[in-house]
Amino acid sequence: MKQMDFKKISKSISRAAARAALVTCSLIIKVIPRRYLYSFASGIAALGYGLIGKQKRIAFESLSIAFGKEKSDGQIRQIARDSFVYMAKSAVELMFLMDKPSLLKERITLEGKKNLDEALSRGKGVILVSAHFGNFPLLLARLSLEGYKVSGIMRQMRDLKVEKIFLKKRKKYNVKTIYAQPRNVCVDSTIKTLRNNELVFIPIDQNFGTAGVFVDFFGMKAATATGPVVFAQRTKAAILPCFIIRQKDDTHKIVFEPALDLVEGKSSQETIVINIQRLTNIIELYIRKFPAEWGWIHRRWKSRPN
Repeated sequence: MKQMDFKKISKSISRAAARAALVTCSLIIKVIPRRYLYSFASGIAALGYGLIGKQKRIAFESLSIAFGKEKSDGQIRQIARDSFVYMAKSAVELMFLMDKPSLLKERITLEGKKNLDEALSRGKGVILVSAHFGNFPLLLARLSLEGYKVSGIMRQMRDLKVEKIFLKKRKKYNVKTIYAQPRNVCVDSTIKTLRNNELVFIPIDQNFGTAGVFVDFFGMKAATATGPVVFAQRTKAAILPCFIIRQKDDTHKIVFEPALDLVEGKSSQETIVINIQRLTNIIELYIRKFPAEWGWIHRRWKSRPN
């Protein structure tokens, strides 16, 4: 058997297994009492942490890049374990809370809402800049429940059957999905949405390859998407950093920072780099404050500058 064929089969088996696990967990979540929900999530996290070696290695590598000079090995391992627990809790909440709008609204509070409303009052749309931080799909659902028209730019999942499951949940909350590809469709749809004075959520914390710009992130250059600044330049939309943070009792708080006015450089490209760096600095600040909230299993620094 050719190596490529083996890899294809292996990936298909892995995706099928993950899909089966997702369906099984969603069925269990429907029948277990609410008070056991987070204990169940902790059990899933412990199982995943013990079995998923590749993701655990990536988490250790990422944490070592970010905190290797600041934290001990023990502290890094603890953040990795906590991040697995938070990811499991988020997954369980998506299955549980997304089917209970009134409970979802009750368990998520908003802080700095006046910053959002002031940005919207400009009439040019609002770009919500964030990261794969906390249970961000709940952020979009909560804003929709609050009466805002909200869209999110997202990469389509490799497993299209799982993608359909989550797409259905987003549609239930009237959250519009703008897929990152095809690029021209993404750009046209985003500009149209902003010109309708709506919200567009854009996470810029994942490796963006050669299409992005390299900015400092935890002291190391990271390829970063330029979308928020490019769209702001074209539409005059406000840029508003926002984050959803898990509380000790597993409720959530959405924090809206003040709108970020663009700092102009000597050229359009310099303006992009300056402001993407400023946004990345804000994301890093939140990750430093709440390190377990971020997805360390992503190879953020994979692409390197020439």
